[in-house]
Amino acid sequence: MSAPLKRRNETVPGSPPSVVTSSVNHHKSNGDNSTIGMSPPVEDKVREMERAERESLVLWRKPLKTLNYFSRELWINVITYAQTLFKHRITVFVSILVCAAFYVLYTIPGPHQQYMQAGKSEISWCLYWVGLGVLSSVGLGTGLHTFLLYLGPHIASVTLAAYECGGLNFPQPPYPDEIVCPTTVDPRWAASIWNIMSKVRIESMMWGAGTALGELPPYFMARAARLSGYDPDDEDDLAEFEELQRKKENPEMLDTVDRLKVFVEKLVEKVGFFGILACASIPNPLFDLAGITCGHFLVPFWTFFGATLLGKAVIKMHIQKVFVIVAFNETLLARAVDLLGNIPVVGPRLQEPFSAFLVKQKERLHREGGDSSSGSEGNILSAIFEKFVVAMIIYFVVSIINSLAQSYHKRLHSKSKRTTKKSKD
Repeated sequence: MSAPLKRRNETVPGSPPSVVTSSVNHHKSNGDNSTIGMSPPVEDKVREMERAERESLVLWRKPLKTLNYFSRELWINVITYAQTLFKHRITVFVSILVCAAFYVLYTIPGPHQQYMQAGKSEISWCLYWVGLGVLSSVGLGTGLHTFLLYLGPHIASVTLAAYECGGLNFPQPPYPDEIVCPTTVDPRWAASIWNIMSKVRIESMMWGAGTALGELPPYFMARAARLSGYDPDDEDDLAEFEELQRKKENPEMLDTVDRLKVFVEKLVEKVGFFGILACASIPNPLFDLAGITCGHFLVPFWTFFGATLLGKAVIKMHIQKVFVIVAFNETLLARAVDLLGNIPVVGPRLQEPFSAFLVKQKERLHREGGDSSSGSEGNILSAIFEKFVVAMIIYFVVSIINSLAQSYHKRLHSKSKRTTKKSKD
C-alpha cells in the first residue's frame, strides 16, 4: 500500500508549518543514511540492488531464507503486540473478565441458554462477515476479493432459493449453513427484491463495515508519514504517490487511470466528508488513494471513517445487493443459460454443466432438513469453485509469508543504515 509524499511549502490550516511541510529534494540532498558521501547515480544503484534483493525473497526462489526471515519478523511482531497489550493491561484484564463471565453464563444450564445460543450464533455470523470484509479490503497485495468468493455467491443462493421456494422463511437451523425450502410460505416473506435484500442485510452490512475497517491502514500510514516527515527508507511504499505527483506537473503524461486518481484526490481534498462518501459509495478500485489522500491532508479520523463506513456498509452494499439479486432472478438466469449454448465450439459443453448445477441446486432446496442424499453427488462447478477458493487461500497465506520476509529484509537494511550514520557522526 502506497503512502503519500509531502510536497514543498504545502501547509494545512491550523497546523504548524514546521510540522506539516517538507521537501523531497531537501531530504534527498541530505542523503540516504546508507549512501552518505555517494554520488546520486551510486545512491540510485544501491537502492535498486536492495529493492531487487528484497523482491527476490519469495518462497519459490529462496524458500529457506524466506521462511527464516518470515519467522523472525513474525516473532518481532508478536513481541511488539505483546508489549502493546501490556501497556493497556487494565483494558485487557477487564475484557478477559467480561469474556469469562459470558463463558460461564454460556455453560451454566438454565432458561437463559436459548438467548445465549442465539446471541452466540448472531455474533459469530457478524464477526465472520466483518473478517471477510477486512480481508477483502486489506488483501496484502493478493487481490483477494471476498465479495466474489463468499458474499456474492451467498446472495445469489438466497435469491435462487427465494424464487424456487416462493418465500424466504427458511427453517433455522439449518439456515444460514444450508438453505431448505419452508413447508409453508409466510406471506410476510414472499419472494421479492425488497424481502431478499432484507434477508441478506445483516451479512452485507457487516461485510461492508469490514471493508471500511480495512481502509484504515493506508489512512494511518499516510497520516503518520505526513506528521513525522518523509523517510527515504519508505521509497518503495511512496513510489505510486510520488509518481502521480510528478505526472501532475506534466498533465500530458497522465493517462486515463491517472486522471481518475487525480480526480479522486481533488474530490476528497476539496469536498471533504461528502467527497469521501461519494468515493466510498461507488464501487471503484481507486478508493485506496482516497484513504491515502485523507491521511496526507490530515482529515480528522471520524470524518474519514464515518463517511467510509456509511458509504461502504450502507450505500455501496445496497447497490451491490440489487445488482446480484436482479442478475440471479430465475428468468434472467434461464435466458443466460440459453445464450451460453450459442457460443461456438465450447457453448454446448458449458451449457450442460451449468444446467445440471441449477437442477441440483433446486433439488437440494426441496429435500428435508436432515436429508443429504441429493447433495451427495458431486457437481463439477461446485468442485471447481471449492478448489478455486482453496487455491486463493493458499496464495493469500504465501503472500503473507513473502510480505513479512521482505519486511524483515527492509528492517535489517534500515538498522544497518542507522548504525552507519551514527558511526559517521
